[in-house]
Amino acid sequence: MDRQPISPEGYSRLVSKMTPPSRHLRGCVRAFWVGGVICCIGQALNLLGEALHLTELTAPMFTSVVLIFLGTTLTGIGVYDQIGRYAGAGSIVPITGFANSVAAPAIEYRREGMVMGVGARIFQLAGPVLAYGITSSMLVGIIYWIARMWFL
Repeated sequence: MDRQPISPEGYSRLVSKMTPPSRHLRGCVRAFWVGGVICCIGQALNLLGEALHLTELTAPMFTSVVLIFLGTTLTGIGVYDQIGRYAGAGSIVPITGFANSVAAPAIEYRREGMVMGVGARIFQLAGPVLAYGITSSMLVGIIYWIARMWFL
């Protein structure tokens, strides 16, 4: 069977016809409310920490630890992936998304062993975030230090 080559315009029309419509508004609404619920849970945990008479310094630590624990646990039982499919960026912005990005590769590659599997792959997703986050925070700190020396 001989097929005739398709023109670039014909290909563009075919792609437009076959591509499902974009649902940006729905995705934004889902991301907003799911991310908001996660942040409300974090605020409730912070208030709980204050009610447990934790100090102003330790209440946020308590909140972070519990949210990381919840994110990792939900990743381990397969629930966080479903939340991510539903909410998109709303599930990856809070600290629970970071916990998911560390736990998911560790769980996926655990069969390859502790060193070559978990150890080598655990920061596969979170590594670049850590590297660029630490580097940019150092640069901002240096700029701040220099600015204080010049202007104060």
